[in-house]
Amino acid sequence: MKSLRARALTGGIIWATLAILIGVFGMASFLDTQTQTRFDQLLRNRHTQALVAVANNYDSPDSIAQGIGDPVYGKPFSGEYWQVQKADGALFVSKSLVDSLLPQPDGTVAGITLRNYVDQTGEQLRSIAQWLTLDDGSQWHVQVASSVQTLLDERRLQRSNLMLAFGMIAIVGVVGTFFQVTATFKPLNKLRHDVLTRWDSEDGLRPDAYPTEVAPLVKDINTLLERNRDIVSRSRRQAADLAHAIKTPSAIVRNELEQLRHSNFPVAESLAALDRLDAQLNRSFARMRADRGSAGMRTFTDVEESLGRMIRAFKALAANQDKTLTFDVGADLRIRIDQQDFEEVMGNLLDNALKWSGSKIYISATRIGDLIKVCIEDDGPGIPEDDYGTATLSGQRLDTAKPGTGLGLAIAADLAHAYGGKVTLGESAVLGGLQVRVLLPMSGI
Repeated sequence: MKSLRARALTGGIIWATLAILIGVFGMASFLDTQTQTRFDQLLRNRHTQALVAVANNYDSPDSIAQGIGDPVYGKPFSGEYWQVQKADGALFVSKSLVDSLLPQPDGTVAGITLRNYVDQTGEQLRSIAQWLTLDDGSQWHVQVASSVQTLLDERRLQRSNLMLAFGMIAIVGVVGTFFQVTATFKPLNKLRHDVLTRWDSEDGLRPDAYPTEVAPLVKDINTLLERNRDIVSRSRRQAADLAHAIKTPSAIVRNELEQLRHSNFPVAESLAALDRLDAQLNRSFARMRADRGSAGMRTFTDVEESLGRMIRAFKALAANQDKTLTFDVGADLRIRIDQQDFEEVMGNLLDNALKWSGSKIYISATRIGDLIKVCIEDDGPGIPEDDYGTATLSGQRLDTAKPGTGLGLAIAADLAHAYGGKVTLGESAVLGGLQVRVLLPMSGI
């Protein structure tokens, strides 16, 4: 997982989930204990009520039920029961037991006995029992029982409410984590935008405009930007010096060769070699411009506007050669490339198409995902598939029958590559000749 945002979100969600699960189990355990405690306390209170009723009415056992007095004991199978048994076997029970009985006492064990069991009807009960010795020396076994179902229902309701509450907390936590991660990475997004806008600028980034943790990175980026500008500046100076040093001798040599040609000397090969030298120099300038332009991500070109001008010019040139140029260019297509470099790419490719076509040239521009595809097709002889790679290499002429340096495709491929695009060759399905496809990234501006 290479995305820091995805790592932060995943880590936050995992830890939040663990915390919530621990909280759910911990709170559920606490609430279960509290519910059990309340249940047992209520059971003890009812048992105490029964003990008092027996102590006050032992001389008139039939009045024990009246002494207990709670109406819940009068409802059959209400879930609340009492049973009083004298040591001699006399038995008194609540009406709620109907024809059932609570467990018989085990001898005359002293102290309070608390236990769970299942009665004859399958109902789960929790009972509390105790032998009571009265002033007259008689012993009474007083037992009170409550259905565990009420305890289970209360626990189920608590857990349901607990899960709902923690579910809401989880949702709030995930949403909060997303916004927190977004807020945390906002300075990095700002840094990226600032780097793009300052790539060609002499101004550096201000470290104090970013969080403390990002400031050292900003200082390093400033250093890299400064070094890059220095390297580019020196490269441009060296290229300009080299161009100047070459152009003057080249012009002198060309002038001398032209004079020799007019004097009928065989200098055609020398002039062709000089043409290739000038083309290579032009290609070097194109690469330098591309290196400068590809660094500025704000650079963009309107395809319809720029290509439209070139189409009008080449339509006139094609008409002069009895050829036709048709086109289909989509609207609102913008590519991330300097306009001069884009027009140089198209100029080289259209010049080749015009040179090698039989009578037809077709241009189209469409969007494919995040790319813009510009196709130039003709009805000429095309290029063998095995030579597609060779055709884009520097100075590789596949056919010397027509004038040229063989650098048109190479320059176009260099410029497209510098802006994150590419040039590919294929057979035209429309015209049968060569199809040149130029793929360039779409501008997000």
